[in-house]
Amino acid sequence: MIKSRFRSRSEHTLDDKGRLNFPSRFREVLRQYESETLMITAWGKQHLRAYPLVAWDILENTLLTEGKGQQGITSFVRYVIGGVTECVPDKQGRILLPQNLRQDVGLKKDVVLTGMLDWIEIWDKDAWTRDNDTTGETFNDFGESLARLGIL
Repeated sequence: MIKSRFRSRSEHTLDDKGRLNFPSRFREVLRQYESETLMITAWGKQHLRAYPLVAWDILENTLLTEGKGQQGITSFVRYVIGGVTECVPDKQGRILLPQNLRQDVGLKKDVVLTGMLDWIEIWDKDAWTRDNDTTGETFNDFGESLARLGIL
């Protein structure tokens, strides 16, 4: 099994300073990337995305090479790249989620971290529950897309 991917989900509580206990299994994946640095940004108003440096570099390079001249890319870059924060877990494995990012996506105290293979999503628990419930209810709608990928 390839270990250098982010998988599974976990629930956490932010402390009063906005610090998050970053799961050890996710820290282990970061070590395999040879850097524990995360690039964290708001992804719309729904959730935060946390990328290891390698994956973030790929995203930026794609925007530089493929995004030039495409309508809407400048606004996307302004929002996502302009709003990114570099975070490194402290010795206790915590990362500080800046106040502005927490406010942008409505993170309260209880959060859900979801591994998305190359990145991690950080959701407010209530928002994640609503989104995940909807996904569960419409799960069969994924059949055609999954079949094209050869998964079904």
